[in-house]
Amino acid sequence: MSYGKQEDAQVVIVGGGPVGMGLAIELGQRGIHCVVVERYTSPQPIPKGQNLTQRTMEHFYFWGAEKALRAARTIPREYGIGGLTAYGTLLGNYTYDWLQRELVRPFYFTDNERLPQYATEAVLRQRAAEIPEVSTLYGWGVEEVSQDHDGVHVVITEREQGDRRVLHAQYVVGCDGSRSLVREQSGITQTRSDHDRLMVLLVFRSKGLHQLLERFPGKSYYNVLDPELKGYWKFFGRVDLGTTWFFHAPVPLGTTKDNFDFSQYLQSAVGAEFDVEFEHIGFWELRVATADTYRKDRIFIAGDAAHSHPPYGGYGINTGLEDAANLGWKLAAALRGWAGSKLLDTYDEERKPVFQSTARDFIERAIAADRHFLDTFNPDRDRSTFEREWHARSSGAKAEINAFEPNYRGSSIVWGEPDSGCSALGSHSFAARAGHHLAPVLLSSGRNIFEDLGQGFCLLGLDVHERTLKSFEAAAKQRSVPLKIITDTFVEGREQYQARLILIRPDQFVAWTSSDSGAEGAEVLERVIGAEQQPAPSSALRP
Repeated sequence: MSYGKQEDAQVVIVGGGPVGMGLAIELGQRGIHCVVVERYTSPQPIPKGQNLTQRTMEHFYFWGAEKALRAARTIPREYGIGGLTAYGTLLGNYTYDWLQRELVRPFYFTDNERLPQYATEAVLRQRAAEIPEVSTLYGWGVEEVSQDHDGVHVVITEREQGDRRVLHAQYVVGCDGSRSLVREQSGITQTRSDHDRLMVLLVFRSKGLHQLLERFPGKSYYNVLDPELKGYWKFFGRVDLGTTWFFHAPVPLGTTKDNFDFSQYLQSAVGAEFDVEFEHIGFWELRVATADTYRKDRIFIAGDAAHSHPPYGGYGINTGLEDAANLGWKLAAALRGWAGSKLLDTYDEERKPVFQSTARDFIERAIAADRHFLDTFNPDRDRSTFEREWHARSSGAKAEINAFEPNYRGSSIVWGEPDSGCSALGSHSFAARAGHHLAPVLLSSGRNIFEDLGQGFCLLGLDVHERTLKSFEAAAKQRSVPLKIITDTFVEGREQYQARLILIRPDQFVAWTSSDSGAEGAEVLERVIGAEQQPAPSSALRP
C-alpha cells in the first residue's frame, strides 16, 4: 500500500503499547494508513496501568473495543473495583474509601473498568488487526528517526534476525515510553521534578492476603499511609481475585533484589503475616518528567514519551490514551486536507498543560498533603483530633474526584475562556461548556447522544432555526469539514445543556455553544479547525 512517493504509510507509530495501539485504531478508523513498530511480539506481563476511567472507556467504545475489553477483565464483574486508604497498616483501625470514580459516572457515557495493562494491550492488538489501514511490525526495534521537508524516515531492525528496513511517512509519533528514542533523536528536551526516591514494583502470589482482606469486600486496590514515608505510599493492587497482586512503595537507595527483605516489607504494610511467592521484582525512580514540547515539525510524542509521573491515582494510562484521541483526529484532518494551518500545534497547546496540571494539582499536591497530615496528626498523641481530620480527608477524597476534569477551555480552537488556559482542574456539569467534555443525555429518539456522534464534528441544534443549521452545513461543505447535524427539542433533560446550539469536536469535547440562532457557521468553523485567530463575534458566544 502506497500513499505517495516512497511512502510506506501516512503515519509511523513507534511503540505498540496502549497509547500507540489506541492512536493506530483512531487513525485507521478514519482511513489513515499507519504502521506500528513494536519491539515486543507479545504484551509484557507486568500488571501496571490498571485503572481505566469512564472517559477512557468512551475511547474504547468509539474504537469498537469496549465489549472485548470488559470481557478481558481479570477480576469478576460482580466484584467491585474501588479503592481504600488505610493509616499505618491495611489491617489498622483507620480506613476510608478512595478514588471513588463512580461519583462522576453520570457525566460520562460508559462505566469505568479495571484490568492489567497487558490485557488491555491484547484487546487493542486484536482490534487493530481488524482494521485494513493499520499495519503492525511486532518484534522490530527503531534505530533512527529523522525528518526533512518531504517527510519522516524511520530506520527499523528485526530483533531476532537482524533484518533492516527504512520506513517513509508524512508523520511519526513516538509512543515509546519514558526513555523515548523518538523524543531524544528529535531533540525534544524534558523538564524533570525528581523526588530522589527509589521505588520497588513487586508482583507476587498470595492466597493468604486475599483471605486477610476479605473484610474489605469490593476493593481492588489499597493505599497505605505510613508516617515514616513522609507522604509516599505503599500501594497494593489486585491482578485477579484471590491469588495475584502487585505492590509498589519506596525503598532505600541502593536496594537490589538480593539485599532487602521484601516479604517482611509486604507483611509490615499489611500488619499481619501471610504467604508470599514472588513473580517479579523491579525498580523505578520516583519523578515527574514533562517534554518541553510535544511536537517537532513532523514528529510528535504521546503517552509516557511526552510525560511520566509516579503511578499515583491511576492518571498515567488514561492521560496517554487521551493524547491519542486528541492527536488522532487532528492528524487525520491534516492528512485529509481540511485542517487549518494551526490545528496540529494545538495538540501541544491542549495536552501539555493538562498533564502539568495533573502532576501539580493532583499528584504533587496529594504527596504534600499526605506529608503534612502525617507530620501533624497522630492517633497516639491526640486521637480525637486525628479522627476528626481523618474523616475530613474522606470527604476531601470525594471532592478531588469531581475536581479532576481535564478541559481545554482556554484553547485557541474553542470558543471558551481565552485567559484561562487548559487544565486538569475543573468541575463536572451537564451544562455544555466550550472546551469541556460533553455530558451524555438522551435524545427524543431514546438513544444517547453518544450513540449518534460521528467521527467528525457534530452540531446539535435544540429548537433552533433551520437557517442556522444550513449556515453550518454550507460552511463545512466548503471547507470539506466532516459535520453531522442532529436536531431535537430543548426539553426532557436536554435543557440541562443550557445552550440550544452545541458544536462537538471529534473527540467529544465541546468546541462552541450558543443560544442565538443567528450564528454564522463559517466564522465558528474557521476557528475550531485552527484556520486562523480572530476575536469572537457577538453571535458566536452563548449569553
